[in-house]
This record gives sequence, C-alpha cells and structure tokens, in this order.
Amino acid sequence: QVQLVESGGGLVQAGGSLTLACAFSGRTFWNYAMAWFRQAPGKEREFVAFTTWNRNTNYADSVKGRFTISEDNSKKMVYLQMNSLKPEDTALYYCAAARGKSGTQADLYNSWGQGTQVTVSS
Repeated sequence: QVQLVESGGGLVQAGGSLTLACAFSGRTFWNYAMAWFRQAPGKEREFVAFTTWNRNTNYADSVKGRFTISEDNSKKMVYLQMNSLKPEDTALYYCAAARGKSGTQADLYNSWGQGTQVTVSS
C-alpha cells in the first residue's frame, strides 16, 4: 500500500517561492509516475506537473517556466519547486502516484496524499 505525505506549504507573497515535498512509502519507488495536482476553493482539481520513472516531465501551461518537479529516488521523495508565485496559484496541493503509467488526468493516479495548503497573497 502506497502512502504519500506532503509538506512545505504555507503563506507567501506574490513573486515569492516555495518548495513542496512528498514522501513516498509502502512499496518500491521504481516504475511509479509521481504528480502534483492542486485544487482551489470552488474549482476542480487540476494537473500541475508529473515526473516518470525515466525522468520524463510534463507541466501545466499555467506553471511552465515557474515550477520544477524533481525526485530523489534514494530518499523516495518528490519535490515541487515553485517560483514567481501568483495569487492564482493559491490552492491545496496534492501529491499522487501511479504505477506503470503517467498522464495529466487525475483518475490515472490511484494513490494520493492529504494535501498541503499554499496561499499566495497579492
């Protein structure tokens, strides 16, 4: 059973930076795609970024050039470095995992963390 725990959220001013972390436990890290999604109040959950077991990455257009997803296989950690944050980045950010597959759709991922709140003030 995969367990995911996010950390690193907080309150930051527009233009600032935050790094989110996701700790993966329960099974081998190999062959998993790891993703970040976010959900703002009153909105649908949306894709942010994913990274695959062979280090392919993909980003939502809204964060491309500002966010970077990375992983540390030895520590079973996934990170989301967020720069040049905007008020519209305010959301609950979720880490998700999918074994042997990857994509931008939430239903591809069968393991989810509880989320970490990111609030960007203007």
